[in-house]
Amino acid sequence: MTLFKLLSALLEYPDEAMVQALPELMTLIGEDPSINPDERKALSTFMGWLADTGLTEVQARYVRTFDMTPEHALHLTHHLFGDDRNRGPALIDLGEYYKSYGLEQGTNELPDYLPLVLEFASMLDAVEAQVFLDPFAKVIAQLGANLGAAESPWAPLVQLIGGYARLVPTTYVPAAQAITDSVCDDNECEAPVTWGAATPPAVQPMAAAR
Repeated sequence: MTLFKLLSALLEYPDEAMVQALPELMTLIGEDPSINPDERKALSTFMGWLADTGLTEVQARYVRTFDMTPEHALHLTHHLFGDDRNRGPALIDLGEYYKSYGLEQGTNELPDYLPLVLEFASMLDAVEAQVFLDPFAKVIAQLGANLGAAESPWAPLVQLIGGYARLVPTTYVPAAQAITDSVCDDNECEAPVTWGAATPPAVQPMAAAR
């Protein structure tokens, strides 16, 4: 899906290449019929903010948001398991799931890094992507709520993912509630994260992160 590919790129650490690509991305979202009006508005608003804000300021805010604020972390299993021993096997399983589709990571990021998760999801059809993202649905909803409460410009991007991640409609967890509280209780977490089996499509290896 084009939307997931765009979100993957825009949730990466911002650099000069991202800023230079904005005109091309703006043209893409205006012409792609798979992107609905609400999605187009959210993407355009974010890219307008990115274009109008100095790159150094954007980079500093990105670091404060995602690297220095645990409840905003882009590593999804961190929110599911924290330091629980089950996180390691979940990461291994996710990495192996990528490999089952013929994908080799061209990045040093952990496989649960949201931009990487979205890059993989963009290579699947709509149903496969929903099945794949469903185990992360609660975390993605909470992450979007936390970013929204912080009035982060990245909040609408994460919130766009929510509607594609949940197989069964659900309500958001209140923003004030910690992510780990919604999925773990005294280090006893919900059932292990699993990813649905599907016929691997013909796809290319993931490109290295910028």
